[in-house]
Amino acid sequence: MNKPPAFGLVERARALQPLITREADEIERTRRLTPAVTSALIENGLYRALLPQSFGGAEAPLEVFMQMQEEIAKADASTAWCLGQCSVCAMIAAYLDRDVAEKIFNTPPGILAWGAIAHSVRAAPGGYRASARWDFASGSRQASWLGAHVRIEEEDGTPRKKPDGSPEIRTILFPMTSATMYDVWDVIGLKGTGTDSYSVDDLFIPEKFTALRDDPTAVREQGPLYKLSTNMVFSMGFAATALGVARATLDAAIELSRKKTPQGASAMRENSAVQCLIGRTEASWRAGRAYLYATAAEVWRDLEAGAAISEAHRIALRIAATWTIHQAASVVDIAYHMAGATAVFAANPFERRFRDMHAIAQQIQARDTHYEDAGREILSNKLHTPPTTR
Repeated sequence: MNKPPAFGLVERARALQPLITREADEIERTRRLTPAVTSALIENGLYRALLPQSFGGAEAPLEVFMQMQEEIAKADASTAWCLGQCSVCAMIAAYLDRDVAEKIFNTPPGILAWGAIAHSVRAAPGGYRASARWDFASGSRQASWLGAHVRIEEEDGTPRKKPDGSPEIRTILFPMTSATMYDVWDVIGLKGTGTDSYSVDDLFIPEKFTALRDDPTAVREQGPLYKLSTNMVFSMGFAATALGVARATLDAAIELSRKKTPQGASAMRENSAVQCLIGRTEASWRAGRAYLYATAAEVWRDLEAGAAISEAHRIALRIAATWTIHQAASVVDIAYHMAGATAVFAANPFERRFRDMHAIAQQIQARDTHYEDAGREILSNKLHTPPTTR
């Protein structure tokens, strides 16, 4: 029997943990994934987890992608963050002409990265002209192509509108060699992501190297994965990344508690307060993981059955991802404080994960305003019943 393309992604991710762990200090020091780690991720097909099967990708189910992220994050959060970012970027292949997608994703290394939505480009015969700078391009230092999400101006400078009157936003795609990179990522956590800025100056973008990302009318692939928006998949992937960081931090605290005897106190393993804290924190981590994965499974089951993505699905994914990230941060905080003075030394497996976790919790996927969005929709009484376990 032929194995599906996504088969083994999680096992391959787990097998790469020793390599990534060995390289983590260098990733932190240089603020870039090392060549050894990047090559291993490419050779094992992990960057192609969400690329359509029609282009040789895995087109992995949402839960498989999340598990892959979780396993990589146990070894190094920055590596997982870059992998998650670039994996989701590859979903845009589902919106592109075949020759364009082949050129971007099937010409080594075949990695695309992009930053935040910003700026406008002006229409020109056959395409668009761009002069702008964008920020927050995680994974860009490994990429061969860059993208940018931009508003469109017509040749006369008037904003292009969608049928509903909102601005048309396209994703433009161009080779890394067409851009100028700026080394700006001097931060407290996720240092190794190289989340730098980039710009282009009067660059012509052919029409076919643009896409209406996340527009259901523009998608060309029929699989359930591409019913999800890239923002939905980003949120679930980064929540799984947070779970991986929290699991590794809690495991380190458990291991420390088995052998540490604080000065003037009894052995941690014999301390009832420590025992209770570990039990409660383990339950908190498991609760967060169960909620996140149950939500992913429920939504995926509906999509596989032929349902369209709904507002109820969007809200379910959004609040599950946001809550899980904050739950993971709480687990990391407890484990960090449990370790005492041991946690402040860079040689021990606590302080980097503490910094990385709090950098994750500051990102857009963890904003408290997501709860406001969800609450508003719930109070409107317009949502269908959210997915439930069948």
